[in-house]
Amino acid sequence: MKRSENRILVTHVGALPRPQELGALVMTKTRGQTHDTAKLSEWLRSAVGDVVAQQVDAGVDVISDGEYGKTNWTNYIAGRLGGFEIREAKPGDTAGSGTQAGIVGRDRKAFEDFYSDYDENAARVRQARAGGSSTGGQDYVNVGPVKYTGQEAVGQDIGNLKAAIAPAQVSDAFMPSIGPDNVLPQVRYEHYANEEAYVYAIADAMRSEYKAIADAGFIVQIDAPVGKFETQDMTLKSFRKRFARSVEALNHALQEIPEEQVRFHLCYGSWHGAHAHDLELKDVVDLVLKVNAQAYSIEAANPRHEHEWKVWKETKLPEGKILIPGVVTHSTNTIEHPELVADRIERFAGVVGRENIIASTDCGLGARVHPQIAWAKLRTLSEGARKASNDLWV
Repeated sequence: MKRSENRILVTHVGALPRPQELGALVMTKTRGQTHDTAKLSEWLRSAVGDVVAQQVDAGVDVISDGEYGKTNWTNYIAGRLGGFEIREAKPGDTAGSGTQAGIVGRDRKAFEDFYSDYDENAARVRQARAGGSSTGGQDYVNVGPVKYTGQEAVGQDIGNLKAAIAPAQVSDAFMPSIGPDNVLPQVRYEHYANEEAYVYAIADAMRSEYKAIADAGFIVQIDAPVGKFETQDMTLKSFRKRFARSVEALNHALQEIPEEQVRFHLCYGSWHGAHAHDLELKDVVDLVLKVNAQAYSIEAANPRHEHEWKVWKETKLPEGKILIPGVVTHSTNTIEHPELVADRIERFAGVVGRENIIASTDCGLGARVHPQIAWAKLRTLSEGARKASNDLWV
């Protein structure tokens, strides 16, 4: 993994805007529906080439494939794992990963009127509060041993990115992959005796994807949102216990992957909501640093978490590690001024050292802001990094 040796390097979190028609075709494939395989493969190869070139043009150093081959950061994995079946949800069922109905959360309870107006799924959420998932939804149910079946899909993603970066000048390339504890997180597991056995089975299966990415020479980014604290009624102590197990399961999955090829992305869910009940970084930073990764990607630019740069005054970044703070955010359409971006970078550099910083976004931009806004944010990120570099290397 490259470091910021003579200037601040620039990256992002993974997801970037893509043509709507392409996204629809990828969804069709993931659902197992009939589609033109040759057309999709050709389109993906061309589109990944275009998005890599756009990143380079925007000044991004550590690039991704935009996650173009996936439906989104999480649901894509449903098409790459065996041992599950899809069932129609019935009233009274415990919601599975295929339904948003079960995700009620503290924010929704505190700001019910807001979410009723804002959330197109408000009716299903209200029904879930009455004691189950919505009629007509779909649930994934674990019915057999979990196995990784996505070798062809991840191979195609890797091939497309390799072909795209061949003519481009980039410092590094990464590919996001979901963390074991976030794979179909609300699924009903019927095959395994308990949740721990289920999570470790997923960890064993996901190792295949992590290893394929690393063996191709790319950095593996593990996506691990901690939104469960906000969306589930548990104490901080209970959540820390659960998160500690998540870290242990992830390290189990990463045991064959070189640490210098792993970065860990922690976020709080990228939805445009209140986020008043987000977990605080100070409450889990010790556990985050136990992940066997060289770099840690955190939210640090949105209004709820920008102050958390101060956590690193009290918590020492371990020797050899890299911090990847978000210095532009997905949570607003406002384009950050490059001077503000530079200020944020320099704040972190003053605490953990300039060579230990790679400037990034808070989270993926693909589904959260308009494409024009997303690319403008990446350009202002790069400009801010140049300004910070001029200040830090004088």
